[in-house]
Amino acid sequence: MAEQMGASFDPDRIAAMRAELERSARAASGSSAAPGSSAPSAFRPPASTSSGTPGRAGALKLLWQRAIALTLGFVAVLYSVEGVDTLAHHDLDGAGVKPRSTAGLEGIVFAPLLHASWTHLIGNTLPVIVLGMLTLLSGIGRGLAATAIIWIVAGAGTWLTGGSGTVHLGASVLVFGWLTYILCRGLFTRTWWQLLLGAVVGVLYGSVLWGVLPGQPGISWQGHLFGAVGGVLAGWVLSGNERRHRRGESAGPLASSR
Repeated sequence: MAEQMGASFDPDRIAAMRAELERSARAASGSSAAPGSSAPSAFRPPASTSSGTPGRAGALKLLWQRAIALTLGFVAVLYSVEGVDTLAHHDLDGAGVKPRSTAGLEGIVFAPLLHASWTHLIGNTLPVIVLGMLTLLSGIGRGLAATAIIWIVAGAGTWLTGGSGTVHLGASVLVFGWLTYILCRGLFTRTWWQLLLGAVVGVLYGSVLWGVLPGQPGISWQGHLFGAVGGVLAGWVLSGNERRHRRGESAGPLASSR
């Protein structure tokens, strides 16, 4: 009796029958979904085609939208601050970087938001829009990190080296930092489109780098110099993954559009 019943209770056979029943149930569930309703997650169609082109196009569009919004938002902040400063008879200008003064340390935070006049701000506006947006197009998170590095290095360097009794302010420190960041990033990552972008930006704006040299009265060449240094430093630090991948070392994922 046990030998005759053995085949009916074969564990492998029971497991096979159970798997077949589960497959049939899943197939029935998938085919019975009402038109227009959402399919179960296991059967949900992919967000893009096999080539992934729609997904990449959507991500690129979102990147551009965020970069434009953040850049124009920053410019709006600059104009709002200058408007308040004008109403306050330029009292806010005293919050710029005051070299080697304890009170002047606050300028490291506030100086790039302040300008000596509307003419000063208007002169910085176009470079801020162009170079700020191009920096963010390297990736929103990466562009913001680069801006933070430039902001701190420029302010600290100016505080350490600026002339005694002077006050340094203006978004031009960011402009110089963004410029060198864009120029050197392609060299660090060896990415062809970033090399091309750096070359184009170098042709259009490279001449402004003369502003890192002393000799122009009323111009904070220290701010320009250390802004540029901050841009190179940011390009080096934020290209670490690409440089490690190029050397074949273990590194995090490449994410140029983050």
